[in-house]
Amino acid sequence: MTTKETLESSTVQPKKNHATAPVVLITGALTGIGRATALAFAHEGARVVVSRRHDDKGQKLATELRKLGTEAEFLRTDVRHEEEVKNLVDKTIARFGRLDIAVNNAGTEGTPGSAADVTTENYQAIFDTNVLGVLLSMKYEIRAMLPQGKGSIVNISSAYGKVGGPTAAVYVGSKHAVEGITKSAAGIVCTIGDSETLQALVATTQAKFGKPNIRQFSSHRHSIQATP
Repeated sequence: MTTKETLESSTVQPKKNHATAPVVLITGALTGIGRATALAFAHEGARVVVSRRHDDKGQKLATELRKLGTEAEFLRTDVRHEEEVKNLVDKTIARFGRLDIAVNNAGTEGTPGSAADVTTENYQAIFDTNVLGVLLSMKYEIRAMLPQGKGSIVNISSAYGKVGGPTAAVYVGSKHAVEGITKSAAGIVCTIGDSETLQALVATTQAKFGKPNIRQFSSHRHSIQATP
């Protein structure tokens, strides 16, 4: 049984929501890893904000999450545009008062091709979403978490973030960039303030993604390792 089937067929009731339930923001949440992550957190009782560029599908997912007994909102966002990303984080804070966990999953594979086949248009389409989108999301998520003194950011990468791919040159490059940006941000954030009080860690995970463990995400003390 797939992760999606397991989550959607589960009869386990989510924990009762309360003021201290973690607030989770997920970009690219309408399909695949993003959708599975939203359902997993909803089953654990977290308050969930999902985002992507499609209103109808987004509202449908938010309704589905609410039926599981959790608080959920959909906010239409194109992560390629800074003002929309800022608005996403600001509205999340306005709605729930805080941001505990962010999962930056929005991404695109673009058009496959070797380095000899690359076009400017394909490069921009992939890097604007996969790299700029992650960077802008982290910018405002970190700014929201620093005053809280804790938080977790998960950037969805890929096995291609560590190896090459002859027919996916631009996509591979974008995932290497995500890995590097993530490590750089973690190095900076973790040196700000007292490490005992500031636990805003940035983690990266591979594309093969098991059911998230909300207690692991909420510990704010360890990087979340990839599931091979």
